[in-house]
Amino acid sequence: MTEFDFDAVVVGAGAVGLACGRALSKRGLTVLVLEKEPHIGQGVSSRNSEVIHGGLYYPTGSLKAKFCVEGRRALYAYLDSHKIDYRKCGKLVVATNADEVPLIERIFQQATTNGVEGLEHLSGEQARAMEPQLNAHAAILSPESGLFASHDYMLALEGEIEDGGGSVVVSTPFERAEPLPGGGFRVTAGGDGGATLTCRLLVTAPGLSSQDVAGRIEGFPAARIPAGHFGKGVYFRLTGKAPFERLIYPPPIAGALGTHYRKDLGGQAVFGPDLEYVLTEDYSVDPAKAEGFATYIRRFWPGLPDGALTPDYAGIRPKLHGAGEPQPDFQLRGADDHGIEGLVALFGIESPGLTSSLAIGEAVAEMLSV
Repeated sequence: MTEFDFDAVVVGAGAVGLACGRALSKRGLTVLVLEKEPHIGQGVSSRNSEVIHGGLYYPTGSLKAKFCVEGRRALYAYLDSHKIDYRKCGKLVVATNADEVPLIERIFQQATTNGVEGLEHLSGEQARAMEPQLNAHAAILSPESGLFASHDYMLALEGEIEDGGGSVVVSTPFERAEPLPGGGFRVTAGGDGGATLTCRLLVTAPGLSSQDVAGRIEGFPAARIPAGHFGKGVYFRLTGKAPFERLIYPPPIAGALGTHYRKDLGGQAVFGPDLEYVLTEDYSVDPAKAEGFATYIRRFWPGLPDGALTPDYAGIRPKLHGAGEPQPDFQLRGADDHGIEGLVALFGIESPGLTSSLAIGEAVAEMLSV
């Protein structure tokens, strides 16, 4: 019987990679997580809204719908048990005029189909009673939505992997992997020639690098690597007092949920993200975008003062669709897809990936029959 250095190697120490590592570790496996950056969670996981999504929007029967609801329920329990800061503030999806009412009604029906709990229809008057500065013709209340300290969450996942005898190794880029004749993999990581190790199972969850990593696995069919796109979104922070307690979302835009409002755990108001397709990892925020943001925000908050938005940060989402194309589902590719036993490759894990991470981790472990 072959002796492996580790039972499983996971590529990527963002929220999803760490959740995969935790799920495998919980099953008694020795796990090594490889991360190219100097710290965990520095990629997609560090540049998002830290929103806990209810599961409202996603198509019936999709992995996004299933994993978001399952993951959100598991996430709140996890945050409680690990004493990680969060705020279940609820979300208002707002129709700012009569024309948008059918849009939010469709969201309500989809959310109900998805099993989201506690949804309420609100009149404009009821919504304004909750949030007096809100411009709302009508709204949907999702009480299960919230915010959390995502980095503390990732530190807890890392701790569980290490408690199980595994390791999370940073500044160690994945270089390549080759399947071994009797099963398992030889993995090279670390740059400049790298170090080589063996494992029985391999999971790739490197976010924006998913296509590149898959292409470095010997025998992975190029035709089974989906095209990737970088969807950049920028955020602006409000100078002044936060106007709303709850998350405020207008109806979604094509390909994303649109520019929304949150009062972060520090009590400050943040707006974003927008969506712009880019070719490189550029995290700059153009201050000139503030004017467009302000126009959009005033649809639901007419009281936004002039000049109150300051550039904050940008994130890039690993999208599987380009501009104007339909938004696809999460992709969890196992041996039935690419033909390599013991390998699960993840693609397109964007929103609601953070909320879904615990559920994705469990699904990956089940796909590997462990």
